[in-house]
Amino acid sequence: MEEDYDDLKEKYDGTVGGLDDLKNSIIQEHINGFEKGLRQAAFFHRGIDVMDVKFDVNKDVIDGRLVNEDEGSDGEEAEAGVEEKEAEEVTKAVDAGPVALDAAE
Repeated sequence: MEEDYDDLKEKYDGTVGGLDDLKNSIIQEHINGFEKGLRQAAFFHRGIDVMDVKFDVNKDVIDGRLVNEDEGSDGEEAEAGVEEKEAEEVTKAVDAGPVALDAAE
């Protein structure tokens, strides 16, 4: 009985260690992917200063708006903002008058 316990304990410890290794690998891959995205953003948008105060890690883009993360959970407020933005875009388009056709078309 003691031998069975020791065998099971050893298998359990090995499994837990393996799961920890997998978890750490997954986390590292997420970090690597995020850093790759940052490098690509810096490459494609060279003229943008990422140290600018507009870049705030506590904000997120939700429904086309930059909002604080805690505001993002309030669905009604976000929907109202989107409807307001869409109304503004329609108003701007109407005020702009007719659109000229692109020369390539």
